[in-house]
Amino acid sequence: MYYKTLNKNYKVCPQCKHHFPTSSHDRIQQILDINSWRAINNNLASTDPLGFCDQKLYGKRLEDMKTKTGLLDAVQTGTGTINGIPVACGIMDFRFMGGSMGSVVGEKLTRLIEIATNLDIPVIIICASGGARMQEGMLSLMQMAKISSALQKHQQKRLIYLPILTSPTTGGVTASFAMLGDIIIAEPNALIAFAGRRVIEQTIREDLPENFQTSEYLFKHGFIDLIIPRTQLKSKIYEILCFYYN
Repeated sequence: MYYKTLNKNYKVCPQCKHHFPTSSHDRIQQILDINSWRAINNNLASTDPLGFCDQKLYGKRLEDMKTKTGLLDAVQTGTGTINGIPVACGIMDFRFMGGSMGSVVGEKLTRLIEIATNLDIPVIIICASGGARMQEGMLSLMQMAKISSALQKHQQKRLIYLPILTSPTTGGVTASFAMLGDIIIAEPNALIAFAGRRVIEQTIREDLPENFQTSEYLFKHGFIDLIIPRTQLKSKIYEILCFYYN
């Protein structure tokens, strides 16, 4: 497949419709109006509070990720417009340590939601994550409650929140803000889960369906509301926002 053709089609195969992974920078271009993006808290970066070391020091792993991706952490947050409608948008990037949710990811998303609440604008979060970042221990897990609390205050003002679940959306992200939306949207055939397939099979000692933990399976069982191809995502979100504003 010619890569320019793939890029023009939002990294979706024109023949089989497979959705290839894409970066947070590409997502900004795909979802928001041209030149409308205004980054928020772009200078926040993780530290190593626990002095964690596995195969390499966590601090060294962070520096490698910053060099490789050009990002300071696994999410970009900011404001923009979708066909003229103002929105606050958080976009997770799986390239940065599997999109794992550490203290900076939680802080940036919480601040984004608080800004959206004060401005009375919708929140959109594009989820792509392996879950909580184990290198930060409890500091990572507490972000689940912090983000969820900010979303509750946003909801109390009767403002809309749209999570968009991409492949993969797993672990603590699924167990918190990814499933708290007014309308939960997913890309086709996305992996959406809390525990891994093998863990569940070994726990319940049963084989699971082949399409288990896909967006289609979750839609069939009522866990998500819409499955929207990436090529139609902007127009469909605009329709939802127009319905909300009218």
